[in-house]
Amino acid sequence: MATKVSLRQKKISKGRKSLYLDFHPPIPHPKPFLNKKTGEMVTTTRREFLGLYIYEKAKTPIDKQHNTETLKIGESIRQKRENFLNKPEIYSQYEKEQLKLKELGEQCFVEYFTKLTNKRKGSNRLSWVSALKYLDTFTNGGLKFADLNEKFLEDFKEYLLTTKSNKSNKTTLSQNSAVSYFNKVKAALKQAYKDGILQYDLNAKISPIKAAETRREYLTLDELNKLVKTPCNNVLLKRAALFSALTGLRFSDIQKMTWGELEYINGQGYFLNFNQKKTKGVEVLPISEQAYSFTEGTENPKDMPQDKPVFEGLKYSAYHNKHLFQWIGAAGITKDITFHNFRHTFATLQLFNGTDIYTVSKMLGHKDLKTTQVYAKIVDEAKRTAANKIKLDL
Repeated sequence: MATKVSLRQKKISKGRKSLYLDFHPPIPHPKPFLNKKTGEMVTTTRREFLGLYIYEKAKTPIDKQHNTETLKIGESIRQKRENFLNKPEIYSQYEKEQLKLKELGEQCFVEYFTKLTNKRKGSNRLSWVSALKYLDTFTNGGLKFADLNEKFLEDFKEYLLTTKSNKSNKTTLSQNSAVSYFNKVKAALKQAYKDGILQYDLNAKISPIKAAETRREYLTLDELNKLVKTPCNNVLLKRAALFSALTGLRFSDIQKMTWGELEYINGQGYFLNFNQKKTKGVEVLPISEQAYSFTEGTENPKDMPQDKPVFEGLKYSAYHNKHLFQWIGAAGITKDITFHNFRHTFATLQLFNGTDIYTVSKMLGHKDLKTTQVYAKIVDEAKRTAANKIKLDL
C-alpha cells in the first residue's frame, strides 16, 4: 500500500504556524520510545515536524515572501519523502522491467562463466577451465552481459583461431581446440538465456567454428594381433586397450566401469549396462566373450565384488602413455596411436567387416549419425585405395 504524505500546519506561539508532514498510513518511528501512560512501545508515527514555520497573518512584503519560500521548501521535502517511501510504486511496470534488465546487464559474463566452470567435473571441467583462460585474456576479465553481442562473439571467434596456444607461444591454438572452447562460450550463452539473464537466445544467432577434418588413425586386425602377442610393461593398460578395441568404449567409461554393470545371460552372452560419462546416455552394450576375457573376471560377473572397478588402478597420465607408446613401438607399429585410437579401431573394423553404420553408431553411443560417418569415410577411402591396386597392362 502506498504511503500518502501531506504537508500540514499547526498553530504555535507568536502568530506562527509550524510545518509538518502527515503520513497515512503511519510510518516506522525513527526513534521508538516507551509510552509511560500505556506502558507500550511507540514504534510508528504519523507526524514529522520540519522545523519550519510561516506567519499566520503575513502583513509585510518580507513576511509574505518568507511564507512563499518556506512553503516551497516544505512542499519539496514532502515530495522527496513521499517518493522515498513509495520507491517501488513510483515506477510503472515497464520501468521496473527496464531497471531489472539494466541490473542484469551489469553482471559480469566472465564471472558467470567461472561459476559454470566450477560446476563441471573431470575432463570436461579441464576443457572449460582452458576456455575460461582464453576468455579472461581476451576480455581482461571485465565483460558485462550488456556488452555481449554478435560482433563481440565474432571477434572472439577470430581471436581463438589466430591466438598462440597457452601451452606454447611458438604454435597457434589448434582449430579443434578453438572449436571446443568457443562451444563452451556458446553453452554459457544458452544457459544465461535459460536463466533469464539474456533476453534473447544469442547463442542461436552465432554459428560455431567449423571443425577441421582430422585423420582418425586406427589399427588393422593384423596390427591388433601383433599387440596381443607383444608384452607391455603395464599389463592393466594392455588389457584395457584391447578391451576398448573389442567394445568401442572410451577410456573414461572403462576406467569407471564396475562389475555391477556387467551381466551374463544364458543363451545371449555378456552385456554392459552403464551411463556414458561424456554424453550421459544410458547404454546397454553387448560384448563378446573375447572382450570379456580381458577383464580377467569369473565366468559370471555377478560373482565379482559389484562395486569394485573392473580395471581397478587404471590411470591416465603422461607416465602411463609412455608405456602405451613403448608397447606400440615394440610391436613394430609406426602409427601415432593413443588410447582413444583403440575406440576408432573398433568402429573402423566393424564397418570394414560389413556392420551397418546405424548399428556401429548405436554401439559407440553416438547421439548423431554424422559423428559416425567420419569412420565410414575412412572405409570408403581404404576401399578406393584397394580398388586402384589392381591394374592391367593395357
